[in-house]
Amino acid sequence: MWGNEIRKAMIMIKGVAVDLERDNQSEMVRELESSVAELLESSDECTHFSTAIHSLGDSYRPSDQLTDFKKVLENEVIKLKGQSPWQPQSHPLFRQFREAVWNVHHPGQPMPGEEQEDIIMTSTQTNLLNITCPLTGKPVTELQDPVRCMDCKHIYEKKAIMHYIKTKRPQPQCPVAGCPKVLQAERVSCDPLLQIEIDEMRSRSESGRTEMVEDCTGIDDD
Repeated sequence: MWGNEIRKAMIMIKGVAVDLERDNQSEMVRELESSVAELLESSDECTHFSTAIHSLGDSYRPSDQLTDFKKVLENEVIKLKGQSPWQPQSHPLFRQFREAVWNVHHPGQPMPGEEQEDIIMTSTQTNLLNITCPLTGKPVTELQDPVRCMDCKHIYEKKAIMHYIKTKRPQPQCPVAGCPKVLQAERVSCDPLLQIEIDEMRSRSESGRTEMVEDCTGIDDD
């Protein structure tokens, strides 16, 4: 549940930061960057806690000894943190925020210390490759469970593409017209940036419709 709220907050904060960067308000942008890091760290904390609870529920076996569930849960969270220590610089959404700010004054240029390939893989300054699922015909903003191929970057409804891959074996070619990539089930997933990119597209679409309505209401009848 908190994942949706995190994405909404990220879209809002990133938009504000870009506007501030255009106005050369660097100090305020740095404050927002710190807020983003704190927000994402809190999100990771929630994820670890949720995972620990599910893990404890699956592994717990009743016994004659009293169980200190608080201690067991804390230890499980510590173990999960050790497996994936918090590093804001490598978090996809944190990198996306920094790239959006960087691109205000340096469009098309890699950030200092970053390879061009990394920028291409994480940047969302370009549009999604396809705006409708080639199998269901639904707009990507209406997909129930969107996934993206890691190789060709095309987007599909998960249930539809997995059925397609299963029935088209051994050479399930991407169903997008003209795409030569052969799909592998393990390389089709909801990557860390896909949902926020879709949310941003949905937000732009809704904003466009609102502006059209406002324009129409401003027309006087003759």
